[in-house]
Amino acid sequence: MIKWRKSSHSNTQGGDCVELAKLGEVIGVRDSKDPDGPKLLVGREEFTALVASLKR
Repeated sequence: MIKWRKSSHSNTQGGDCVELAKLGEVIGVRDSKDPDGPKLLVGREEFTALVASLKR
């Protein structure tokens, strides 16, 4: 079973939320409001670089 995690910054008022899941060698990213919709798959190294860039 895949365990999707939502940001601790998400709230109950809706809005723009993403969820992440470890999927083997990639990280899955999806819209929490559309869990059956499309998913973005990002390699672990690329995801780490993305998060580091966003934090800057």
